[in-house]
Amino acid sequence: MLSVFSEYNAIKEGMANLIEVSGYRNDYLARKIGISNANFSVKKQRGSWTDKELAKLVDVLTNVNEDVEDLLMLQIVRSRKDEPTMSYEEYKKEVASWK
Repeated sequence: MLSVFSEYNAIKEGMANLIEVSGYRNDYLARKIGISNANFSVKKQRGSWTDKELAKLVDVLTNVNEDVEDLLMLQIVRSRKDEPTMSYEEYKKEVASWK
């Protein structure tokens, strides 16, 4: 469950970078999420997006631009770096126990 929060925070903290990689202009994105240009600039600088704004931005940014989607996935993977992992052999044993 904590990984969900880690992933959310990674996305929120990396949003300014995602916006830069996307190539979209701030005024376009501000219109898409329904806020003023000035408010958008402040939120981009501070990372103070609401949950709804963040969801809209992720939707807009990932629907067209593969580079943004790749960067988003990289941020999520990095947020999981401290999670325990298992080897392929351990995974096979676990899957076998499900049958």
